Amino acid sequence: MPRKTVMPDEDETGDVSSWPTGRLLSVAARVLESRFDDVLARHNLTHAGLIALHHLAGRPRSQRELAMRCRVTDQTMSRTIERLRRNEFVARAHDPADRRRSIVRLTEAGERVLATARREERESELLLGVIDDYEHFRGQLLKLIRHASPDR
Repeated sequence: MPRKTVMPDEDETGDVSSWPTGRLLSVAARVLESRFDDVLARHNLTHAGLIALHHLAGRPRSQRELAMRCRVTDQTMSRTIERLRRNEFVARAHDPADRRRSIVRLTEAGERVLATARREERESELLLGVIDDYEHFRGQLLKLIRHASPDR
């Protein structure tokens, strides 16, 4: 029968302060993602929709370029764009230079919902509003992701 392993300094209350940092990161990500799902749902958004809006904030893009930037398939992007279009966050039109291509642009409603989601992520006490130095924290996460990425 396997023995239960008890972390040093861990008491019966389940204190997580002694857990390995990797496990803390995993738990934090899961908890925040669930909370962020709820925030986004209140605005008729998904994580996929949010990242698409993010990439459209600078300028209109073809559906294929948007899929590449979001690292999803063309079919997945098509479904994401359709949901965003139904909520009037984006508009899609044929490219005048090549009618086979779709060009997607952010609408005013899309700009507003993107700004709201970004603000809530950063400021909400349920999300990252509890972080003392948001920019430093974000920079450290980016450094970790870039270092750990397989395409490095």
